[in-house]
Amino acid sequence: MSVRMAPRLPLIFLLMIHGVSSAGWGVSYSHSHICALKNSSVILSCTFTYPTGYKIEKAYWFKNLVMYEPPDLSKDPEYRQRVQYLGDTQQNCTIRLSHVTQKDSYKYCFRFTTDKPDGKWIGYPGVTLTVTDLQVEAPERVTEGHNVSLTCKSSCTLTDRATFIWYRNSQPLTERRDRNNQLLLQSVRREDAGRYSCALHEHSYISLAAHLSVMYPPKSVSVSITGSGVIVEGDSVTLICSSDSNPPAEISWFKENQSSAVGSGQSFSALKSGRFYCEAHNQHGSQRSDAVTVTVHPGADRYVIVIAATSGGLFIIISIIIIWFIM
Repeated sequence: MSVRMAPRLPLIFLLMIHGVSSAGWGVSYSHSHICALKNSSVILSCTFTYPTGYKIEKAYWFKNLVMYEPPDLSKDPEYRQRVQYLGDTQQNCTIRLSHVTQKDSYKYCFRFTTDKPDGKWIGYPGVTLTVTDLQVEAPERVTEGHNVSLTCKSSCTLTDRATFIWYRNSQPLTERRDRNNQLLLQSVRREDAGRYSCALHEHSYISLAAHLSVMYPPKSVSVSITGSGVIVEGDSVTLICSSDSNPPAEISWFKENQSSAVGSGQSFSALKSGRFYCEAHNQHGSQRSDAVTVTVHPGADRYVIVIAATSGGLFIIISIIIIWFIM
């Protein structure tokens, strides 16, 4: 069996693959790894050197693809409107890449060619760019009075020193600007509930919001009466119980001087005189309302007088109904 040997690559290409620079040739990057925020602009800084006697004809960046003649990034349809060469043809090879997305997460290298056939160089291993979004990590619910910490997370450690900004219900919490990516809410109140998002100072990208629910026992429990609290026997009056709580409270109704409940639910129909109150309760506590008075007056008295008589073989019944309504 014969073994075919792969053709030898030019020595200069082998040197570039292993990141070794020959005398006078080389590319140096400020960062080997960059973590950038989605929709931001990224500076890829580098310098290059070459021996005297050579003239630079072409200098460009490219995606680190396994290709002998990699394409110019500025001619790629996905990049050409977003890449700007900030360097020169002497030693500065810095570029700016704008409006980056996760699709731009890749390894990028700088390449230059000269006026002589042996004067080509690729700056391996290049710069690895990782583009991240932001996500708020928070518990779904917290009990009123407790402390809670929210974290603005990224998939990599941001290269630029970041100043974080927090929002609640799309309104900035200006007092919460900090280099720490955590938001600490101490002695949480019900007003702290809402949708929280985070961003970086001087960046337009804002994370998706995470909802924080604050749990608390019933408060502001009260009873209202539909209509008058004075009714006639046989009618009823509806009492409504209102409360503020999270989660919503269960309602029980009581008549003063009675230990057992006389009803449940948001409303209660009172048929008898007395003082009634409601009690709201959930797993965090309970509260009762003040009592309201219901007065029931007696209804109509009915008197029936039956007079029976016999006349001419006919039986006559005369009924006289006299009704007095006493209010």
